[in-house]
Amino acid sequence: MVLPASLRMLARVLVVATATLAVSCGNSDQGERITVGAGDSVESTVLAEIYAGALARIGTRTSVEPHLGSRADYLAALDAGRIDLIGEHNGALLAFLDGNAAERAPDKVPAALSKSLPEGLVVTDAADGTDMRPRVVLTAEAATHDNVHTVADLTPRCGTLTVGVAPIPNLIELPPTLERVADCAFAATVPFADAVALRKALLDGQVQAGLLTGPPAVVTGSTDGLTLLSDDNYAVRAENVLPLFRKGKLDERQIKKLNYVAGELTTEELATMIRGVRDDGAKPAEVARKWLDDHSL
Repeated sequence: MVLPASLRMLARVLVVATATLAVSCGNSDQGERITVGAGDSVESTVLAEIYAGALARIGTRTSVEPHLGSRADYLAALDAGRIDLIGEHNGALLAFLDGNAAERAPDKVPAALSKSLPEGLVVTDAADGTDMRPRVVLTAEAATHDNVHTVADLTPRCGTLTVGVAPIPNLIELPPTLERVADCAFAATVPFADAVALRKALLDGQVQAGLLTGPPAVVTGSTDGLTLLSDDNYAVRAENVLPLFRKGKLDERQIKKLNYVAGELTTEELATMIRGVRDDGAKPAEVARKWLDDHSL
């Protein structure tokens, strides 16, 4: 049967109205908006965009609240309910919450952190592929001459060495208590403005060892001519990326999505995204979107 023109028009209106109602109902089913916070570092902002983007892809309404300041500032924002979630490093967060915690290995830090968290805050899986620890470096010549390839090899010599310490910029804040190596009491410590200055001082013989406060991949060329010492015994505490959030704000499906992110994220990928934002002027949301696309998240 052919409908008159007026009835056909009414049918179209009803279809549009039904579709609009369905979208409206779908949005109401998304639950509360999740506000993802970011501190002042580029890393924190990139992680916020990754987490917000990942949750949005399963229908969660999300927003990003940037430039929240230092760790104390954004933890206060979490406590006040201004934000619901933020990216962190498990080792640094543990040191901030419990300065006496002795756990350093990645299989011990999570339990210690969970015990130290304030009431109402929880974490999900850490990204095991992100090793954001400080790194100990020597010149390639010194490492070969003294047969030093690990931090454990270096430990007996620490008392005779001057170590230079240089920050790796744009990373989530590292408490000063972590800018040292366990069981390694250096004879003297000299601060440097950046990794480039430390590298020059090492190659010139001004210092005999170096400590970079994060992975050197964040600063291209920072370890050229140097040997990065492995640290399988975790003389430097584990620093893995993980989401910190308000208890009860995420459901199982949302937590599962964040765990998928944790399973894919690596140090090199995060360093590349940080450099893209810092050095190339890329927008954090764009680099996060590309990473999520590349990993089918």
